[in-house]
Amino acid sequence: MDFDLDEPQRELRTLAAGLLDKETDPEAHEKTGEPYDARLWATMARAGLTGACLPEESGGAGLGPVEMAVLLREVGAHVAPVPMLPALVTGLTVARHGSAAQKGRLAPVAEGGVPHTYGVGGRVAVVNGRLTGRVTGVPYAAQAAGVLVAVDDDVYVVYPEAMGVQKTPTATGEPAGVVTLDDAPGELIAGAAHELGLLVRAALAATASGVLAQALKITTDHVRTRRQFDRALAEFQAVTMQVADVYIAARALDVAVWSGVFRLAAGLDADRDLAVAALHTADSALRALYTCQHLHGGLGLDVTYPLHRYFAWGKHAAHALGGAEAQLDLIGDLECSSN
Repeated sequence: MDFDLDEPQRELRTLAAGLLDKETDPEAHEKTGEPYDARLWATMARAGLTGACLPEESGGAGLGPVEMAVLLREVGAHVAPVPMLPALVTGLTVARHGSAAQKGRLAPVAEGGVPHTYGVGGRVAVVNGRLTGRVTGVPYAAQAAGVLVAVDDDVYVVYPEAMGVQKTPTATGEPAGVVTLDDAPGELIAGAAHELGLLVRAALAATASGVLAQALKITTDHVRTRRQFDRALAEFQAVTMQVADVYIAARALDVAVWSGVFRLAAGLDADRDLAVAALHTADSALRALYTCQHLHGGLGLDVTYPLHRYFAWGKHAAHALGGAEAQLDLIGDLECSSN
């Protein structure tokens, strides 16, 4: 399978990278205390990025999982404080499975409006289309226009007035929360839960891919210029071997991500590929970020130095995926079910 991006996808990557290079300022955003950078989000909307994966009838470009991964890899590389991940995941889910009315409610996102988010963790019961239970780890729960809640094989859209939200902290500073549902009405999107889960896994792994790629660049720049015993750190064999390990982890994650999203876009079984991508995110990629920290010494933890944000984002992605052991269990289950 050829994982090379085609020309429109490369142009999308160039557009996103150029815009985020100029407009992203995580340090300035952190000082505001706002849930996300509204100025950057509006700029991305004007460039057509926020609605990239919305259906055309919602004002979007109708793009798919590969383009989602292209955009989120750049968001991760710039640790851009915007709700791009839930916007793309929910946009694709509704575009593929939702009704015309549900697609229409996503239209404001293309203009920089508040996106929907998703909830795939928790216990929720459904009786006559009404939901009761709790969903944990919901990104932007208090800000979202609606939450796509996965229950068994289906997804239900629940709106803010029908749910309670308890805010929870995250390693990245990104807002999240526990959503409580008490006989809350939900709009059915039949049979969409499996694909929603795959898209979440792909989105988190693609973001982590960009995070690790940029962390590697920051680290290689550091060891080339940092001197110890009158020699650049890069001249020490032990350092170069550790940097090589980080590079291998980054390439392994990249291959798994592209394999998964290309299969997802082609309508092929992507479960195992995305489970492998999630395993790399929660295991080898996370260990590689620890190595990046180690090669910086105390500087890597300094809040005035950018690397700490990349470490936090990578750790958050690993936690959101449930950790390495959960992914190993999933891969084992998938292998057993295929035999």
